[in-house]
Amino acid sequence: MIKRTIRVILVLGMIVCAITPSAFAMSHAEQDSLISRDISEVEVVALRRREIIAPQRLSGERLKHLSSYSVADAVRYFAGVQIKDYGGVGGLKTIDVRSMGSHHLGVFYDGLQIGNAQNGIVDLGKFSIENMEEVTLFNGQKSELLQPAKDYGTSSSVYLTTRHPSFKENDRFNISATTKCGSFGLVNGSVLYEQKITDKIALVANAEMTHATGKYTFRYHKMLEDLNGNKITAWDTTGTRQNGDIRSLRIEGGVYGTMMDGKWHLKAYFYDSERGLPRAIIRNVWTSSQSQWDKNVFVQGNMRKTLCSLSDLLVSAKYSYDYMRYFNPDTTLLYVDNTFTQQAFYFSVANVWHVTPILDFNVSADYERNWMTSDMANFAFPKRNMVLIAMAASLKTGPVSLQISALENLINDRSTRYTSQAGNFNQWRKRLTPSAFLNYQMPCSESQINIHAFFKRMFRMPTFNDLYYTDMGNVSLRPEYASQLDLGIGFATQISNVTCQLSADIYHNEVTDKIVAVPKGNSQYRWMMMNIGKVDVNGMDVKISFENNESSFVNYQLSVSYTLQEALDMTDPSDRGPHGTYRGQISYIPKHSGSAIAAISCKGWHMNYSFIYVGERYHVSANIPENYEPAWYTHDMNIGREFKLSDKLTINLSGEVNNVFDQQYDVVLNYPMPGRNYKGIIRIQI
Repeated sequence: MIKRTIRVILVLGMIVCAITPSAFAMSHAEQDSLISRDISEVEVVALRRREIIAPQRLSGERLKHLSSYSVADAVRYFAGVQIKDYGGVGGLKTIDVRSMGSHHLGVFYDGLQIGNAQNGIVDLGKFSIENMEEVTLFNGQKSELLQPAKDYGTSSSVYLTTRHPSFKENDRFNISATTKCGSFGLVNGSVLYEQKITDKIALVANAEMTHATGKYTFRYHKMLEDLNGNKITAWDTTGTRQNGDIRSLRIEGGVYGTMMDGKWHLKAYFYDSERGLPRAIIRNVWTSSQSQWDKNVFVQGNMRKTLCSLSDLLVSAKYSYDYMRYFNPDTTLLYVDNTFTQQAFYFSVANVWHVTPILDFNVSADYERNWMTSDMANFAFPKRNMVLIAMAASLKTGPVSLQISALENLINDRSTRYTSQAGNFNQWRKRLTPSAFLNYQMPCSESQINIHAFFKRMFRMPTFNDLYYTDMGNVSLRPEYASQLDLGIGFATQISNVTCQLSADIYHNEVTDKIVAVPKGNSQYRWMMMNIGKVDVNGMDVKISFENNESSFVNYQLSVSYTLQEALDMTDPSDRGPHGTYRGQISYIPKHSGSAIAAISCKGWHMNYSFIYVGERYHVSANIPENYEPAWYTHDMNIGREFKLSDKLTINLSGEVNNVFDQQYDVVLNYPMPGRNYKGIIRIQI
């Protein structure tokens, strides 16, 4: 039955593609153009259009001037986000939204998801903000109805939108180059070229190179209590972080076009890096010789077309190739030299029907195939085929907006060898996950006040590592389920030339059948994956922002966010007591956290100040003094000046000071973060 369903879906997809050319002939005569007229002197100030669940955004000049090197650095300013950062320019950086776990976060690059079937985690430290136009965080999912089925399949999602080509009138090309030099041997250079081929087709190419030694000093300090409860210094010394070097190259190219009642784009991406992996500072061992090489390549594209006044079509496709080599020559630990290669093919067709002026209906069908190879002994060589079918409806009448959706997941896993046993493995999984989103806008002539709520039930598949990693995987693992409930209020108003926005959300999340590693037998050196975890999360996010009209003499922006979270380990009710984990705050999740961003510009000058606070935490769920991690915070500043030398030539000079007060802290235990550091930036635009 499942195979027959798959065949029907693929046939329907081919039929939709086949009828597309004839449907195009029914389109309107009105055409789009890639010409963008320069109206920077005038800006219309208005409140943001109503979305069912408003996302958090960083874009434009605000994103460019933020003291951030990678996407991970920028995303940490969003409410409800916690980051795991292992330190330095090349250190691994992952984020966790509302304590759901990094595996439940989807990362989308220009509309298509970045996958990692091996371990399910995307390293956001790889993605530079240099070519980013906007970074957006959605809790639940996007309000837009016309989207691939995969977009309905994540608990939270980060959308990375790169710069699209735009031109002033009579211009046919743009060039910009940026150079950054700073502490830890950082040298970073990038160049962007945009070319208008015709009024309807434009080309963009971007390349970026990064080199850093990654060496920085840190304080290694630990306080303990004696038998009388007095604080004593166990050790206090200063060291230099080693093996944090990185060399990377990123090249992107894209073609963007418009057509009659539609648009399309095609993008190619290449990333190559070699980096050292600094180890945890334990037992006075400071050095590390581990290294990792990565190559990531993908080609993707999509086409969006209005077929007629009642129907819109979206077709998307992607092929990706990811190579990773991990090398550990230290025989005192375990000599390892393994390579892993992942490949994936993805195709999606989505169609929305405008049934009535207030009712829209969407059907999306996706197919994805993942396969993985390695030179690791007894490797499983897994393959995964997924068919996703999403059905969604949107109703907008008066002050009420309602969106409901259901996602059907048909997943087949195959392997030639699994865990420590020889033999073939072939298993089908079928899951249906619903969601519902509601927004009510209260009648108000001068302001916008809306109440919103949503429920979403999601799951995440065990990764290839969870299922098949040699002598550790467990092919009997069940998917990890997550339920989300959210209730919030948003307020926006215009006071003179200042836009004020306030939002507050309370939420309850549950993660069941959580996949965790547990000891195998009595040995602490052999582990296996099990479905034994359960987490309950109760939280509140509050955000407030002020922004004045950019046509003013002095322009400013101010935003503040605060998060309160109680994320409790509910796995084992018998594990109570002073050293138990039951109802303990889960690892690395603070109860209190927040951020603030302030920006001001005048006569070509711009200054940006940002602050991040992460409260007290524990590095395991046993909330005892031995596992306590103190609060940390950082202050970052950026100041610069733009020089307009001619109508076509602009130079921007800026300087950054990060961790202004040189605080010594760890985000992850025994992985010290950099102290005060500096960066100089030169940006030239033609």
